[in-house]
Amino acid sequence: MTTKNNPSTGQQATAGRSSVPQTQPQAQRRPRQQTSTVLTVTDDTGQVTSTVRRTVLPGGLRVVTEQMVGVRSTAIGVWVGVGSRHETPRLHGASHFLEHLLFKGTWERSAMDISVALDEVGGEFNAFTAKEYTCFHARVLDHDLPMVIDVLGDMITNSLITAEDVEAEREVILDEIAMHDDDPDDVAHNLWAAQAWGSTPLGRPIAGTESSIRGLGRDQIARFHRTHYRGDNMVIAVAGNLDHATVVRQVRAAFGRNGFLAGAGAPRTVRTAARPRRLTPGVARVQRPFEQANVVLGVNGLVRGDERRFALGVLNTALGGGTSSRLFQEVRERRGLAYSVFSFASHHADAGMVGVSVGCLPARLDEVLAVVRAELATVAEHGISAEELERGKGMLRGGLVLGLEDSGSRMSRIGKAELVGDELLGLDEVLARIDAVTLDDVRRLAADLFAQPEVLAVVAP
Repeated sequence: MTTKNNPSTGQQATAGRSSVPQTQPQAQRRPRQQTSTVLTVTDDTGQVTSTVRRTVLPGGLRVVTEQMVGVRSTAIGVWVGVGSRHETPRLHGASHFLEHLLFKGTWERSAMDISVALDEVGGEFNAFTAKEYTCFHARVLDHDLPMVIDVLGDMITNSLITAEDVEAEREVILDEIAMHDDDPDDVAHNLWAAQAWGSTPLGRPIAGTESSIRGLGRDQIARFHRTHYRGDNMVIAVAGNLDHATVVRQVRAAFGRNGFLAGAGAPRTVRTAARPRRLTPGVARVQRPFEQANVVLGVNGLVRGDERRFALGVLNTALGGGTSSRLFQEVRERRGLAYSVFSFASHHADAGMVGVSVGCLPARLDEVLAVVRAELATVAEHGISAEELERGKGMLRGGLVLGLEDSGSRMSRIGKAELVGDELLGLDEVLARIDAVTLDDVRRLAADLFAQPEVLAVVAP
């Protein structure tokens, strides 16, 4: 990690006397910390139950916290605005590779030290890489939060990334890729993405391929780290029993290593294309010696900020989001054609998809596809029933409220919203938007979505 010197920390020279105060030029002034309250939630009696605050540190590093009443845990996530879609073909898999390497040791801690620090306090500690971001997250008792912040700050700013660790972890990642290649559902979804998005980063598997991982060297990964792991491309999100000002001081100390907070960068925002990316329709097939045929059938969906996402949530739930959904009832319960069938939706900054995933016996594949397409066509033409609308809303409400009962879910919500520029809504506002969805909203959306050309991926013997 390179170090940067803050020019404003040096001694300021004076030349003679002057009655006018000598000030530094604007570009030379020390950037100031900026704090604001993002969201305050109260109960029916007016008692504050949670508060979301945001501080921007020098260099652009953002700290967002949600103080939760009545819990003894805290969850922290370091959200970095880099994922597989930010990689060139030569760097395919670098984000995921780097995620692994940051656990391998720093100038202050060995890999064992990092593991022991979390294990001895009973903490949960992990990381994941997605298309548009990487997250390192932990959940611990409230009094252990300072230690976790220090460990994470050390890992992010002070990792060794040695050639030896790169070679050792390369084999681990190749084994992970092989594990995914043995999972027919993973193979089908990767095949679908490759057909839909082609050779663009969205069409590539997040972990990379065997050839791309073998081609990555230590210097490439270290340069990738320096390029993307910057304060203005990062959010520290913490939720639970905490004090915001204390967390900010601890983050400043832990992430101040190697001049990481130097400079006066501004938070970066996600750029959304003027028009959503369109997928390439078609059929992709791969033969594998699996017992089942695995299918993903999908169309263009909604980008992350689309206001129709609440209607899509209701539609997705009614179509294939539970055991009472149309697809589950028709494909599994009535016809016995498949054990697993569900619908899903995914959203990116400038792209989205809505799809159905099914696993069935190869001899049933054609019949399964015919039934699924018939259900999609029916929903597109007639929408859903009033009963399905209310049931879908109820499932969304319950899933949302229950999902936000723990500090980890709260942390993920505020961290991801801050990083990708999503609007952070209070729980009551989200519930109100769900309740506002009408039958006409769902019908119009279904007609728009399922009239589009489809992408079909089939993995079968």
